[in-house]
Amino acid sequence: MAVKYFTLEQANRTLPLVRRIVTDIVDEYGRWKEHVFRYELVAAGSSATKGESAEQVALREKVDDSAQRINNFVEELSRIGCVFKGFEEGLVDFHARMDDRDVLLCWKLGEEAIEYWHEMDTGFVGRQPIVRGLGVRGQGSGRRQQ
Repeated sequence: MAVKYFTLEQANRTLPLVRRIVTDIVDEYGRWKEHVFRYELVAAGSSATKGESAEQVALREKVDDSAQRINNFVEELSRIGCVFKGFEEGLVDFHARMDDRDVLLCWKLGEEAIEYWHEMDTGFVGRQPIVRGLGVRGQGSGRRQQ
């Protein structure tokens, strides 16, 4: 699978589009959770012994449609080259190189710019502030086979 490497500047330039997509994901995720909750309530109170009631079918279709919209948004982020990491916070990572090693630039919905990074294996809890001049960069062609 090809990985796109970003410089800090390149990643920050994508943020207007990434922010819109992540906002859509987080909003749709809230709707998906509500549909699932309503489906479970109806299913728990159902006396149908043979399959789903008409109401359950309608709610399941809403769950499925919402999930498909979320998948489409996540795929859109993937085409940009970033990795969606969290529905609740709207977390996104961007592959980068720092001091000759792979790292992830880390952004979450609500932040104005990318100001944090973490090692490949630490995740959000390992976020550290980006120190200017630290050597965050993309990689030659911008893509590498992994």
